[in-house]
Amino acid sequence: MKYPLIKLVIVFILVAMGPLSAQEIHEDRVYDENIRTVQLYPSSTEFSAQMTTPVIPLGGTTPLELHFDDIAFETDRYLAKIIHCNADWTTSGLKDPDFLSQFNEFNINSYDYGINTRIPYIHYTFEVPSVKRSGNYLLKVYRGRNEEDVIFTKRFMVYQNQVGIGAEVVPPSLNEDRRTSQQININVGYSQRELIDPLNNTLVVIRQNQRWDNAIYGLRFTNIRDDIKQLQYQLFDGSNTFPAGNEFRFVDLRFVRTRGRNISSVSMEEDVVFAEAAIDKGRNALAYLEYLDLNGQFGIFNMERQNHLLESEYVLLTLNLESPELPSPPYVLGALTNWGKDPEAKMVYDKKRGLYQASLFLKQGWYDYQYGLKGAAGWNMAAFEDNHFQTENEYEIFFYYRAMGSRYDELIGYTVINPNKRRF
Repeated sequence: MKYPLIKLVIVFILVAMGPLSAQEIHEDRVYDENIRTVQLYPSSTEFSAQMTTPVIPLGGTTPLELHFDDIAFETDRYLAKIIHCNADWTTSGLKDPDFLSQFNEFNINSYDYGINTRIPYIHYTFEVPSVKRSGNYLLKVYRGRNEEDVIFTKRFMVYQNQVGIGAEVVPPSLNEDRRTSQQININVGYSQRELIDPLNNTLVVIRQNQRWDNAIYGLRFTNIRDDIKQLQYQLFDGSNTFPAGNEFRFVDLRFVRTRGRNISSVSMEEDVVFAEAAIDKGRNALAYLEYLDLNGQFGIFNMERQNHLLESEYVLLTLNLESPELPSPPYVLGALTNWGKDPEAKMVYDKKRGLYQASLFLKQGWYDYQYGLKGAAGWNMAAFEDNHFQTENEYEIFFYYRAMGSRYDELIGYTVINPNKRRF
């Protein structure tokens, strides 16, 4: 007779708690189709800064700078909020005063109108306020004071140099991967920071070319050298390897009055600029070719006017991939489509021309991209691009630590390795 009463109590508790759901994982995303060319990077006037990852040291002198365009005639009121995240990009247990010295709502007041462009836009700039704690952060930008009306989110990281990270790219331990993959071996020296139970309280994350979709999480160290305070991650099972890929394809949109590299035609109409890229083909049967690229990133640049941010045109670019019709369509991958998350990344087949096509709305500049197929395990880029161990890639290593009783993951080590750097 007691069981119905117990069930009633359980139901009452569940109703009081509300629906059970997994905590949201934050990511880079644009929610408003009129918001374009969102960039977050360490403040600098150098072109190369635009391709730099949004990672800064705690207490550093160079802030992060946010840039984005609103395709509109009139300004809108935008505000920003900073969210502290755990290593897995869920919201941490910190409250706003724990990581900020200011009230956590910032007006984005700095803006300029595009100058003599066919597509009208307003360019917004915002300097990200400094924070007091290391770790992962999400910058949320929304309209008015309505936090539910989010226009985009952008991730960034703040680190402390409390451990030393040594890393190298080596041929994979598995023989079958030696020509197509790159292995990352890591040593972490912790003589400057005591690590309690490092097996359970530390986390290593490795990222290739600023991508989160194929980042490696949670490697277990293979050896701990307590005499020299060092953790060694030198695995032999392939869990610390990445497909090497190929150098990125590119289009040169720095010109609209003439054709840039890999552009077959440009048409300047009264209210829009059209461009068509040269026809791309699969590279599976080709030998590795070394050339400069941006590792999948893009930069805004204009060779015909002086103010790159305000005088650059928006161009409707059509990419063309020669291919027979496939069971599933390919996608355009790179920072230009948020690594395939933007709707326009999906290509459409033109049976008459035997081409897959995608039309992208891009601001003048230089853009890297590749093609890939969507699969259960992620993007299959080898289907069109192949893999070569010689490919130049950029790798970032993040080392997180959660102290006993702490409410958040500290980012206490960070490094970038690019042993064969060849950047445009």
